[in-house]
Amino acid sequence: MNSRLFAVALVTIISLALTATAHADGKLTSVGSGKDKIPVLVVKGTPYEMGRQQGELIKPQATEFISHILKSIQAADSERFTDRALDEAWAASAEHTDPRFQEELKGLAAGSGLSLKLLQRAHAIPMIADYSCSSISAWGKATKDGHLYQTRNLDWEMGLRAQEFPLIVVYIPDEGIPHVNITFAGCIGSNTGMNAAGIVLSEMGDSPSSDYPFDFNGVHFTTLFRNVLYDANGLDEAVDIFKNAKRTKKYHYVVGDGKNGRAVKMLAHAPNLVIWEDNDATDEMAPRIFKDIVYQDEGRGAFQPLKKAYGNIGSQEMIDLACKIPIKGANVLDVVYDATALEFWVAYAEKDEDAYKRPFVHVKLKDYLD
Repeated sequence: MNSRLFAVALVTIISLALTATAHADGKLTSVGSGKDKIPVLVVKGTPYEMGRQQGELIKPQATEFISHILKSIQAADSERFTDRALDEAWAASAEHTDPRFQEELKGLAAGSGLSLKLLQRAHAIPMIADYSCSSISAWGKATKDGHLYQTRNLDWEMGLRAQEFPLIVVYIPDEGIPHVNITFAGCIGSNTGMNAAGIVLSEMGDSPSSDYPFDFNGVHFTTLFRNVLYDANGLDEAVDIFKNAKRTKKYHYVVGDGKNGRAVKMLAHAPNLVIWEDNDATDEMAPRIFKDIVYQDEGRGAFQPLKKAYGNIGSQEMIDLACKIPIKGANVLDVVYDATALEFWVAYAEKDEDAYKRPFVHVKLKDYLD
């Protein structure tokens, strides 16, 4: 082989080796078995690299789900979810969206082969769609071991089939706090998650359809949650991120801190933000309030079960509580966190069977952190 051909071959070999290393940084595994099997994706590096790893490793699932959800939601409401409406929502929020999120989305497009425009439209759906969910956070004297336990019921439209594309993504970024996002294939926005510092996030949607069209000139919670997971080492830092963000629409948030044993509930009806700690007489749930508990169940009966379990709440008791307060027929995902031990239990709906009826699969975040 002459020197020129050898040089070309050497460059090719090095290039292939680097590509293989980049691919190797992402790993796809699973937890559970049978119908309860949930894919777990571990990605590492820059936001773009983590997005690309994600796209390459779950390309079939992401391609099917992103295409399906756009077609399904546009067929269900051809006026509210037009391409133009989705594009306008994305454009209005883009200047408020963290560059890390946007870079990850670009990486996801490169890895999956899906167009960036298509992914932007899919990620604009939650900005326009309605949510109705619930959450409880309990710690200290309310729990059997002092750990902070928190629930997250995601109540959404079962007909969108999101539950058929479950995905747990563990992020190990070059810069920022490792964190987990319990999501769906091709969706990098966060409806709920936990970071390695013990910060855990839940959300409830309050904007009725009558409020539409919404003002999208701000950051949506699904991208804001990722900021918190990246950056918050404690509850005060998490709260500051919410305070300093230009938020959109009307939501409740529950934010827990498993390391320090604290949580707050927020009434976030943009631009206002009301923050309640535990046992606060001004809490909207008063007088049905507790020491070391904050919650929002949208009136679905959490108070009496909480009162009965008080002082003895652990993971199973919290799972039982979570299963009492979803919207039946629309319960896509349930998660119970032990944010002190950095573990969680997760159940996705199975076809038309609500998540609360399904077995909860146990996951330890530490198992995936190098």
